[in-house]
Amino acid sequence: MLKLNLRLPDDLYAKAKALAAADDRSLNSWLVSLVRRAVEESERRSAPGA
Repeated sequence: MLKLNLRLPDDLYAKAKALAAADDRSLNSWLVSLVRRAVEESERRSAPGA
């Protein structure tokens, strides 16, 4: 697993942290799920016949 440092503006960090908490997840887990969903959606759109 790769470790990544991500700089977020303070206001975006606070909002993302609150959304992650509301979803009962860590911020890291919540961000991973968002990135995974975006990648899967992109792959679906670019798949042949899509």
